[in-house]
Amino acid sequence: MPSSRDLPTDLAERIAAALERLAPPQAAAPDLGAADAFVWERDHLRAATRVNALDLSLLKGVDSQRDTLLANTQRFARGLSANNALLWGARGMGKSSLVKAVHGAVNREQPRALALVELHRDDIGTIGGLLATLAASQRRWLVFCDDLSFDEAGARSPRDGESYRSLKAVLEGGIEGRPDNVLFYATSNRRHMIPRDIIENESATAIRPMEAVDEKVSLSDRFGLWLGFHPADQDDYFAMLDAYAARYRIPIGTEDLHAQAVEWAATRGARSGRVAWQFIQDLAGRLGVPLT
Repeated sequence: MPSSRDLPTDLAERIAAALERLAPPQAAAPDLGAADAFVWERDHLRAATRVNALDLSLLKGVDSQRDTLLANTQRFARGLSANNALLWGARGMGKSSLVKAVHGAVNREQPRALALVELHRDDIGTIGGLLATLAASQRRWLVFCDDLSFDEAGARSPRDGESYRSLKAVLEGGIEGRPDNVLFYATSNRRHMIPRDIIENESATAIRPMEAVDEKVSLSDRFGLWLGFHPADQDDYFAMLDAYAARYRIPIGTEDLHAQAVEWAATRGARSGRVAWQFIQDLAGRLGVPLT
């Protein structure tokens, strides 16, 4: 079979041009300065058109967690050392809202100082590609994964096992680790992100039980900050409602507001920031008040 050196020059050039046209186009380099928030979609960054974030002052009942996370994020935005953070605990108590609110607060203090990237839990296995993209940037990046957990099936599946190992290596322990311009925040309903029964079952069947337990909890150990969120008591619940009512100028007396909100919470069996916000949305709609 003749080689390309045996072909006429013009024919070889035409073949090379045809092959170039058939080759898939190279992906354009992402514009990492296009926005202050992005979504990672397995192999590329998409700029977010808006961030669904509350003002930091509206988050009540989480004062200690707010102050700690804000200070950690401010240090990072200024180029100082900071810790990865795991926000864990009760559902609906503002874990993800706090991350987004802190990002907004830091950027109001230092415009465009920090870009937020949402990383979906199912895309954890591609985090290496994301970090390679962000490492080439001069910006500082906050990578955020909401509801990070591994259920009974997922904790043992090959795909989730790969995600689990990838995340551990990135947080600490890998050859490269995370880039200096990247910080990682995650939320989870569980402190160790794996159900207790899985940890106990694997401990009971392991030759060395403590090694099995250590393996399962080692991921959360790689977060320098653990911020716990607990169910709201009635005073915190009322504080959330009062802040929303004042912020959006909802025309209702405090006593009536609280009475209706107690009834609303009773139908849902819980008091939380999420329940308070859902009630405010309902109340504002009934009274014709826009939440803007």
